[in-house]
Amino acid sequence: MKKTYIASCHCGNVRVEADVDLSQGSGRCNCSICSRKRNWSVSVDPQDFRLLSDEAAAGDYQFGSMSAHHRFCKNCGIHVYGHGYIEEIGGEFRSLSIACIENITAEELAAIPVQYVGGRGDNWWNPPKVTAYL
Repeated sequence: MKKTYIASCHCGNVRVEADVDLSQGSGRCNCSICSRKRNWSVSVDPQDFRLLSDEAAAGDYQFGSMSAHHRFCKNCGIHVYGHGYIEEIGGEFRSLSIACIENITAEELAAIPVQYVGGRGDNWWNPPKVTAYL
């Protein structure tokens, strides 16, 4: 069942709202950027994602195929959300950093299913052999 979550950066300059069913799972990836920022995110249908702050407050980082935008607060540096277009995962997407969700309980966090993704080495469709560090 979808629930409305509010997420923000540390200083509050970047805020989003999203309707998400966390029981559908989340992702942790071992690619170069996800492992460095310890990313744990959930996919959000684009129509269920709302930016509550001025878009100018968020910086934009892209690399590689340039198909994903990693959005972060220009003031405190926290990565709150992402967006882009990748045909292999269904086209247009939004993602939300679970660590940035304000209105979530410890019990909800513990119950979120996690799918591990082998982004390192472009092995996207298979989990890495070791996941404990993710």
